[in-house]
Amino acid sequence: MTEGVDKSRRRFLTATVSVVGGAGAVAALVPFVESMLPSERAKAAGAPVEADISKLEPGQLINVEWRGKPVWIVSRTKEMLDHIKAMDDKVADPNSDISEQPEYAKNEFRSIKPEILVMIGICTHLGCSPKYRPDVAPADLGPDWLGGFFCPCHGSRYDLAGRVFKSQPAPKNMAIPPHKYIGESVILVGEDEGAA
Repeated sequence: MTEGVDKSRRRFLTATVSVVGGAGAVAALVPFVESMLPSERAKAAGAPVEADISKLEPGQLINVEWRGKPVWIVSRTKEMLDHIKAMDDKVADPNSDISEQPEYAKNEFRSIKPEILVMIGICTHLGCSPKYRPDVAPADLGPDWLGGFFCPCHGSRYDLAGRVFKSQPAPKNMAIPPHKYIGESVILVGEDEGAA
């Protein structure tokens, strides 16, 4: 029965079908593998963002977006910095021991430069966006209010360094994102100080 069978031709056809079938399987898998990779839009959303602060006035807040989150940059006056020092006994975590910030921002003002605050503008309670309230002793926040951030959703209050007051719904200070200065008036949000 095996008299007319060309074994070398059979091996060749088997090898050819195996190679073509393997190539087809790889070609079929490529779209699935590519769909699991981040899109260009997703890569851009996580990329560092430049913020020009050259026109930022004392006491003013500007907003930039990084990774889909609002990042607030506040130019603090000397009076605001003095108010931060005065709030140590009223905030829950004055030294930012349980808060999220880079090591270079774990200081009294939670910043690289005391006069410039770079902070993620999201309440640590339920993810609301607090309001910037730099006014001192407004009627709705009381005579001990020296300026800061107020979340109207559940009443959490933060000082001008984003430190949460004691006995608030929010459990910890607002987060400080990685950032660095790439010029006198340009901040790169999303990349750590000292990173190349």
